[in-house]
Amino acid sequence: MAAITSRPGADANGKRARSQVAASRLLFGLCYDCTVSFVAEFNSLPLQSLVKHSLGTEISTARTSLSRDKLSLTDFAQLISPAAAGLLEPLGRRSQQLTQQRFGKVIRLFAPLYLSNECINNCKYCGFSRDNPILRVTLSVDEVRREARALAAQGFRNILLVAGEHPKFVSNGYMAECVAALHEEIPSVSLEVGPMETEDYRPLVAAGADGLVVYQETYDRAIYDEMHTAGPKKNFDWRLETPERAYAAGFRRLGIGALYGLADWRHEALCVAAHADYLLRHCWKAQITISLPRLRPCAGEFEPLTHMTDRELVQLVCAFRIMFPDVGLVLSTREQAKLRDGLFPLGITLISAGSHTEPGGYTGAGKENIHQTVRGRIIEAGSSEWAIPTNGNATNATGQFNIADDRPPEEVARLIQSLGYEPVWKDWDAALTV
Repeated sequence: MAAITSRPGADANGKRARSQVAASRLLFGLCYDCTVSFVAEFNSLPLQSLVKHSLGTEISTARTSLSRDKLSLTDFAQLISPAAAGLLEPLGRRSQQLTQQRFGKVIRLFAPLYLSNECINNCKYCGFSRDNPILRVTLSVDEVRREARALAAQGFRNILLVAGEHPKFVSNGYMAECVAALHEEIPSVSLEVGPMETEDYRPLVAAGADGLVVYQETYDRAIYDEMHTAGPKKNFDWRLETPERAYAAGFRRLGIGALYGLADWRHEALCVAAHADYLLRHCWKAQITISLPRLRPCAGEFEPLTHMTDRELVQLVCAFRIMFPDVGLVLSTREQAKLRDGLFPLGITLISAGSHTEPGGYTGAGKENIHQTVRGRIIEAGSSEWAIPTNGNATNATGQFNIADDRPPEEVARLIQSLGYEPVWKDWDAALTV
């Protein structure tokens, strides 16, 4: 709704003032409602000051934040401080207590199903990056169904469809067909695909998709611009507003996160926390999840720009849980089995298991159509140092990244049970929405 102004720039100044008020209220933990998008709120956050404050926090201050029932962004900054690392044991106890109180002793399982590794973007850190000479394939709808049935046979009833961003190979119509085909047999289907307009999301929701995951990758604008050298993904703000467009289209689950290893992890965590807080206030009908992926080796051999230790990851999981008691926390097979086992009881509520990051990885579907792509043109597959060797049912399409926990799903489920938790393969049925 446009405002009537009496002088040039008055509306812009008003928007700026409203975003500054919104940010100050977030910092001090006040509830409010406003009409600006998260981009406006994000632009007004004093992120450098918050990071500096975090680095200078004393342990007594962190202990005070840990004792509070409702946390502000400043409190969160104190919980992820170097000083709070000395409180890891009480952080873990509080996180575990809140998780069991809000979610019970259950851990949900899901599996990623890669539809295509074609991509129009150049992202320095991603194995699917356009200019990487990798082996590519896009599965047919029947092949997608075949992969999904293989996952269902392992117990999965919650599947995340993943694809690179390339309109020639992964069109909106293709995505809707894939969702509709799986929705007949898989109760919960979520998407991790290139950002779309709200109107383009609606047919996917109508076809049966209930969740959308979109990582900002990095919330540092300068590093984001450096990492994304070509393609529509270069638009930082467009990506940042994706969850809001998805919510308007009817998705009932929204997943966000940063890719740790690009910018300072405390800066990224503060941004994710601010983003989650915004979505909880403005997209309150949706369930919000936060993922904590760290960079893994991939085609292109990109080396992380920053480092987050295992202890820091544990600290961050606990801080997110204490800040957001009702938000789902997601841990993927990017992490080693031993670390994952230790994190399960501390606040994680949703995990992947037995994952493949290449199309056709579960059944070998699509291996007859493996090729390379140059400027959108399919050419005959040549040799690629990043091809996955074919063994049994595996395809040799290139994966997005190397996984670290390669245990089969049933082994992970047994481990969860041994910890006194219940592995949940299905927690939603579309019939509940009728």
